[in-house]
Amino acid sequence: MNELQENSIQCPYCGETIHVLIDTSVPQQDYIEDCQVCCRPINFAVSLDDDGDAMVSVSHEDE
Repeated sequence: MNELQENSIQCPYCGETIHVLIDTSVPQQDYIEDCQVCCRPINFAVSLDDDGDAMVSVSHEDE
């Protein structure tokens, strides 16, 4: 089983679509990763659905 899953998200700051790798070996996680375009910190909230696919929610650092 591949524990890294590629997802596309939209930066909540600059609006650019960026590609991120999600570690699906952890069923639920919250972390901060900088945008690859504008370098601002994005809050990531990740959970896995019943099929093991990552559901990713992103927000501003202040939210």
